[in-house]
Amino acid sequence: MKTITRLSFGLSLALLASCATPEREETRLELTPVTYAMLDGWSAETPESLLPELRTECQRITRLPPETHLGGAQGTIPNGSLAGDWSGACTALQSVGSEPGEARRYFETWFAPYLVASDGLITGYYEPQIYASAQKGGEFQTPLYGQPADLVRTKDTAGDWVTGRWENDKFVPYYSRAEIDRGALEGRGLEIAWLRSPEDLFFLQIQGAGRLVMTDGSVRRVGFAAKNGEPYVPIGRVLVSQGEMAAQDVSLTTLRAWLAAHPDRAQSVMEQNPNYVFFRRIDTVPLDRGAPGSMGIPLTPGRSVAVDRNVLPLGVPLWIDTHLPQANGAEGHWMHLVFAQDVGSDIKGVGRADLFTGWGAEAEALAGKLRSHGRMVVLLPHPPA
Repeated sequence: MKTITRLSFGLSLALLASCATPEREETRLELTPVTYAMLDGWSAETPESLLPELRTECQRITRLPPETHLGGAQGTIPNGSLAGDWSGACTALQSVGSEPGEARRYFETWFAPYLVASDGLITGYYEPQIYASAQKGGEFQTPLYGQPADLVRTKDTAGDWVTGRWENDKFVPYYSRAEIDRGALEGRGLEIAWLRSPEDLFFLQIQGAGRLVMTDGSVRRVGFAAKNGEPYVPIGRVLVSQGEMAAQDVSLTTLRAWLAAHPDRAQSVMEQNPNYVFFRRIDTVPLDRGAPGSMGIPLTPGRSVAVDRNVLPLGVPLWIDTHLPQANGAEGHWMHLVFAQDVGSDIKGVGRADLFTGWGAEAEALAGKLRSHGRMVVLLPHPPA
């Protein structure tokens, strides 16, 4: 299926884990059947509030050819990897009403819970809000580029996907971050907007989508359009390797602070990450919803997660039992049903989930701090009769 793709690099992995002791990236999925009675907090959940989310998913999935693969490790997902596997659950959903307990009975009837990980890793990502101008001028000197026409993604002679451009009848790698910073794309009219700093652009590219607060007070949403094909290198790992900070101290806040305190070195450090993301305007999704995830469905704060599609299918509900940072610095027990609606370049392995925290300052703070271990259970749809 063709989805509105965004790069949900979770902050914790994009900035932290890659420079600290590597987390295990188990790719072998072993599912253990459990019961709803074994899900701590399930009785306090509000399944009726999640029916609109699931109905939106079903509308998307049931329009796909039945053989469409939604993801999941081959041979380890008993049901739910193919679009056709959802026909029973999605058909039954149409008759679920608003009577007390009806939604809970629906989930318990049509979805089988399986333990994915007793000690999964939960991180967070968000939708940045960045000040921007439609015109270059004053403090707005950093271009936000749309996708260049000469950026090509094709298959090489080995059948692998590669990204680059044609130059004198030769296919070459596309311009790196450093080359673009030095003006490789100037004069092409690719500017969607102008930002206040290269750092704003850099962190917007890490998230892959965001909101531009324009000088006239309007808000525009931009999302991932393409990338230049270069590998993603976390600058946290770069700074740790240079002895600038300890691995355990790396966070969005400390990285921003370091870049601000070292303006003479900031650009060269950011250019250690040659990966460059291009954007496009997204005007079809209301601003009271999140940007579209990899299913093409607007993300919901606290209910949408990014997963490794090689491990779990897109669309499946997940029960997450973990702890989330609180405003007072403590941690609160958090047990909720979420939906696998997105993927992330750095969200890899069994038991990995990246929670979409929303937009604004609070969402940014939570995403930057969130790095918790917890229990993860997947709810797989029963096959149709």
